Amino acid sequence: MNKISLSFLSILKYGIQGLPAEGFEDLTAGDWNSLFELAMSHKVLPLFADAVYPLPGSQEKLRQTRPFLRQQLLVQTLKTAEFLRLYQALEEAGIRPLVVKGIVCRSLYPKPDLRVSSDEDLLVPPEQFDAARRVLEDFGMEWVSTDSDANELPYRQKGGSLYIELHRCLFPQREEAYGDWNQLFTGAFDRAVAENIQGVSIRTLDPTDHLFFLISHAMKHFLHSGFGIRQVCDLILFANAYGEQLDWDRVTALCEQIHGLKFAAALFRIGGKYLTFDPDRARYPESWRAIGVDVEPLLEDLLSGGVYGTADLSRQHSSNITLEAASGKTGKEKGVSLRGSLFPPAKKLENAYPYLKKHPWLLPAAWGQRMVKYALETGSGGGSSALDAVKIGRRRVELLRQYGIIDADNDG
Repeated sequence: MNKISLSFLSILKYGIQGLPAEGFEDLTAGDWNSLFELAMSHKVLPLFADAVYPLPGSQEKLRQTRPFLRQQLLVQTLKTAEFLRLYQALEEAGIRPLVVKGIVCRSLYPKPDLRVSSDEDLLVPPEQFDAARRVLEDFGMEWVSTDSDANELPYRQKGGSLYIELHRCLFPQREEAYGDWNQLFTGAFDRAVAENIQGVSIRTLDPTDHLFFLISHAMKHFLHSGFGIRQVCDLILFANAYGEQLDWDRVTALCEQIHGLKFAAALFRIGGKYLTFDPDRARYPESWRAIGVDVEPLLEDLLSGGVYGTADLSRQHSSNITLEAASGKTGKEKGVSLRGSLFPPAKKLENAYPYLKKHPWLLPAAWGQRMVKYALETGSGGGSSALDAVKIGRRRVELLRQYGIIDADNDG
């Protein structure tokens, strides 16, 4: 763990407690530049900046970022207020969605709007889905997709900043690596609980379901190109807050079903070693504490990847390799190769190119579009960056093995 990473985690530990940071006199101007860039890539800049404001060395970077920070905080405050208004409109129409992540996680922080969210996620009962769409449209939300059969439908507020993802289920059912995880949330609507947020009662997953969802959502992104430290912060703050209400036996059983127990234990160990996870408050079971796991490779991976593994284009494109490995395929079928990364099957490209659902024979055209887009993004014609994607993918497949997500004999 290098100096920048350690300093970043130490400062963030202050930030998620709403406390001013102390020390860090040895950081240079270059160090502060790197720290602010890291905070920006993980979408925790407001939390980070709030913690470092008393530190003399941070003042120049604070001055440079202050206009951006003010805008982020203003936008987040407005989005929160608009979301609560929208939620009340849904309730008044007799629609009972479940709020997941987003505003629920923000409410765990001492200064909630410092934990910014790009969107809010609503899980809607199937029989109320079309009615929910009508309420959103009456509220001034505009559908910003063309795929009406997608797992989630994105809506953006006309003339505003609110962004909503309306979910039919928690995970894309078409995704081979984790589409069947939805069955692990059977009965979630019946178990739902109410939480009071800024005077508004909202329905959300019960604490055990929600904790498992935070774990499985992080793991989903890990199977793609990665996830960031903000998800770890959300997870440990949630466990600290709801410890007495958590059914750890059920969490254990659910994690075992997705081969995620060692991965989940690593997240909590990162939280205990570097952040504010309190095993006693969380009622963290002895069986989890005894799991032997080296967290440093996982921590290095998530810090280098940014908020959702988007820090590097080659890393993003490497997700074809990790997803194929996680889907349980073997041998040549896994596609852990340059060809597999560049030319995935139609099913893997349907979200990006919806026309493949009705016209799978247009797959070569989609490959062509994808290669052109790839070349434009990387500015290198796709060659060396594609090789980088394969290298990153193979390294991250090793991480999937190390944390028990795929079997050791999976030769991805």
